[in-house]
Amino acid sequence: MEQFITYPVELEMANLPGVQEIRSVSKFGLSVVTIVFDDDMGTYLPRQLIAEKIKSATEKIPEGFGTPEMGPITTGLGEIYQYILDVEPGYKDQYTAQDLRTIQDWIVKRQLSGIPGVVEVNTWGGGFLKQYEVAINTEKLNAMDITSQEVFTALEMNNSISGGSYIEKVNQAYFIRGEGLISSIDDINNIVVKNSDNFPIYIKDVATVDYGSAPRFGAITGNGEGEKVLGQVMMLKDANSKKVIDAVKERVELISKSLPEGVYINAFLDRSELIAKTTFTVSENLILGCLIVIFIVVLLLGSWRSGLVVASVIPLCLLFALSFMYVFGVDANLMSLGAIDFGIIIDGAVIIVEFIAFEITRKKDEILAFAKADQQHIKDKITIHGASKMMNSAVFGQLIILIVFIPILSLSGVEGKMFKPMALTFSFALIGAMILCFTYVPVVASIFLKPSTISDKNISVRLMKWLHKIYEPVIEWALVSKRIVLSIAVLLLSLSIYLYATMGGEFVPTLDEGDFVIQPVLKTGTSLSNTVAITTQIESILLDEFPEVKQVVTRIGAAEVPTDPMSMEESDVIIVLKPKSEWKSASTKDELADKFKEALAIIPGMEVEFTQPIEMRFNELITGVRADIAIKIFGDDLDVLTKKGNEIGTLIENVPGGCRRVYREDSWIA
Repeated sequence: MEQFITYPVELEMANLPGVQEIRSVSKFGLSVVTIVFDDDMGTYLPRQLIAEKIKSATEKIPEGFGTPEMGPITTGLGEIYQYILDVEPGYKDQYTAQDLRTIQDWIVKRQLSGIPGVVEVNTWGGGFLKQYEVAINTEKLNAMDITSQEVFTALEMNNSISGGSYIEKVNQAYFIRGEGLISSIDDINNIVVKNSDNFPIYIKDVATVDYGSAPRFGAITGNGEGEKVLGQVMMLKDANSKKVIDAVKERVELISKSLPEGVYINAFLDRSELIAKTTFTVSENLILGCLIVIFIVVLLLGSWRSGLVVASVIPLCLLFALSFMYVFGVDANLMSLGAIDFGIIIDGAVIIVEFIAFEITRKKDEILAFAKADQQHIKDKITIHGASKMMNSAVFGQLIILIVFIPILSLSGVEGKMFKPMALTFSFALIGAMILCFTYVPVVASIFLKPSTISDKNISVRLMKWLHKIYEPVIEWALVSKRIVLSIAVLLLSLSIYLYATMGGEFVPTLDEGDFVIQPVLKTGTSLSNTVAITTQIESILLDEFPEVKQVVTRIGAAEVPTDPMSMEESDVIIVLKPKSEWKSASTKDELADKFKEALAIIPGMEVEFTQPIEMRFNELITGVRADIAIKIFGDDLDVLTKKGNEIGTLIENVPGGCRRVYREDSWIA
């Protein structure tokens, strides 16, 4: 695979413009080459360039070894909906795994493929893929002077449809077509291989025809019941995941009505649940943040009119930010909207409104001395003067915050994709706040703020007096003890630098997806049947001993479209958990993972690693491996690489910080 398929493909792709990295995984019967391009290349230009090079790469691959083809237009996180075809308890004996595979290929997959935004429906498992198998009897071939190539040619030539033009008869045209497609074992048996002295020799005379199966490199097991059939709905890159999932669910309801009796679609991984959770989190944070800011502003300003004028800036800034997000194509998600800080956004409005309210209150007698018609004119003058005076302070503070985001906007690669939406959204909101401070805030303040006398019993006045009472002696002591204050400041700065240099760090905090993925580490070379037996045992243990587990589905090896190429001893045990309110064995996911590990310790010769579905795919996208930390060794001698890999594994195995398991994986990188 490496010499005749992987290497020619890598060699052809190495000269493409914009290529950052080429890495490949070569396994028995499978070669997966991943090409990483610059971000500014887009999606379709690289595919066009690859399509041109694939033709020349195909010419260098020996005939019969296979033809390379591109994967679907999706990403590693495009697996938005995964399901298994399951059978109701009363019908278990009526359907085999092969029957379910037939239903998946000819009923379910075909109807899901027409949904807008769905680029591929990947099929995995289903036992052995059914084929017609012709077992040749070599003794009979020799006796009848027939070669195996003649048998192959006869089978190939007798499995087609041929057109024969048309004939006209009594003003009617009759089209002629020869139907020669094989549809049963009897059709194969009755194919003529050769005529010997006007005596036909059939396939059944020299071979035995029966149902067979293709070699398989993957399987699916589920809920401790043995092998299943899995379907993966893969979303087109840059499509709207919520709309696509909703359309998939609608189509699944329609497909369910046409399935054979007792068969149903059991969805075990549905990205819409995670989308709903994150959407709720964002909405909750925005609403609670807005209410808290409004409450604090009204409390400290001591006037509900001033507080509401300031609070009205929040929805307008949010509307401004959402409008610009739409214009610039920034998605609304946890990273973008979750970073909005309403306290910073209204900072300028608070400064302006507070000063205008102070001036209006200070000049209360002067304003009330005029007639009502002239009072608004006086308030307008006060507002213009106050807004002009405080505008520099308000805008200057917001400009400083905008400047802080410039380094984030210059990020590229994965970091840019993650954090640019946050910086852009926050910048849009701040720009909107500045524009509103110039226009909207002075106008509303002039209209709604009224001259009034603030009582000493006002909670704002009492709170500020209490704060002044505490602050005055502190600031007086600080001004007298300048050396002590500066020494403490330098000490705190030094301590902060030390803590920053020694504390741990991570790229982004781990997002709780709600589900687990266990990756059993088995001995290299473990057979597929043995892996199936082990994963089935894992599923049974988890379902029997832990009421928190809703269902367990395991993916083994590689699927038809190998977006996640694994060997036959590698598997992903996907554990769907019930809501935390129904948990009994543990209160946290970490505690539950430890108990899972203890329960699975009875299986000999197996280590387990815990991760999450999206986290696992995200790690693989970044580094090409599914672990949190990967060390890559480059060289051209596999024996030396293996030796060095084992040495590094021994050295880092006991590193503090949770290094529980070190395992080696071979790959080629150009």
